Amino acid sequence: MKRLGVLGVFVFGAVAAAQTVGVSWSNFQEERWRTDEAAIRETLEALGAQYVSADAQSSPEKQLADVESLITRGVDALIILAQDNEAILPAVSRAAQEGIPVVAYDRLIEDPGVFYLTFDNVEVGRLQAQAVYDVQPTGNYVFIKGSPTDPNADFLHQGQLEVLQSAIDSGDITVVGEQYTDGWLPENAQRNTEQILTANNNEVDAVVASNDGTAGGVVAALTAQGLEGIPVSGQDGDHAALNRIALGTQTVSVWKDARELGRAAAEIAVALAQGAALDEIEGATTWSDGPRGVEMNAILLEPIPITRDNLEVVIDAGWVDRDTVCAGVDPENAPSACQ
Repeated sequence: MKRLGVLGVFVFGAVAAAQTVGVSWSNFQEERWRTDEAAIRETLEALGAQYVSADAQSSPEKQLADVESLITRGVDALIILAQDNEAILPAVSRAAQEGIPVVAYDRLIEDPGVFYLTFDNVEVGRLQAQAVYDVQPTGNYVFIKGSPTDPNADFLHQGQLEVLQSAIDSGDITVVGEQYTDGWLPENAQRNTEQILTANNNEVDAVVASNDGTAGGVVAALTAQGLEGIPVSGQDGDHAALNRIALGTQTVSVWKDARELGRAAAEIAVALAQGAALDEIEGATTWSDGPRGVEMNAILLEPIPITRDNLEVVIDAGWVDRDTVCAGVDPENAPSACQ
């Protein structure tokens, strides 16, 4: 057996040409999923495995049918980015019955037979809140959370509150609005923010938004009221968000290098398909912090907060080019990356 990739995953022998990994995507509305997909596809091809996929288009029902179809097609392993972590469970059970290993990709599927691969989402929440708090340690705060059907939304909020709860308890911060964002859709985040602004006569000092898509909706709502520039958080390192950071309309995007996550998922899926046990994946730890406390094997990668002070990190990593980051930036108020 040989060790592969950044995680040192063990792959047993040569990958048979017919070996196939099926990937079920929840949607492609977030820019980053195309980056994840490219990394998974390229890694599988390098290992000699085949890539097949389906796009659930944000429909839990379609995703359930998609996974059933991938199983019927005879895939050797599944990687699932769950739209709804509960609705997908019957398909996961069917995969287990067929002896097909499942990797829960980025979003939790709480089942002991599933390998969970993600970034440390509680830490992402901490980093988001800390970056906003560093700029605005007092005043009226809004939380624009993720989808209520995605456990990551609550993991993120847990981390956010770990940073901010003491300031909330002391009265330095007043929470004047808090909303989940159905489907993580930017338009829903924008509408929720607009309603919160109206309810508070625009007296909002900071917004802790849980990803870059929701941050985009938040910034649109703030800009419409002349409030652009108040602290706003996000995550994923979306190119538009990195540009907003350079422009000064978003404070932080917690970068989770999707290329690293995608490569790891492909390597793990192939190792499991070739007979590795869940606890034989190098770097795997026992994790049980989900809503039901189910004990699972997991790898949680480390995220990096990107602000105006360290935009060079994503540029130097080849994640985004300088022209994209610096588009429209006023030379008189440019971060160092754009000078």
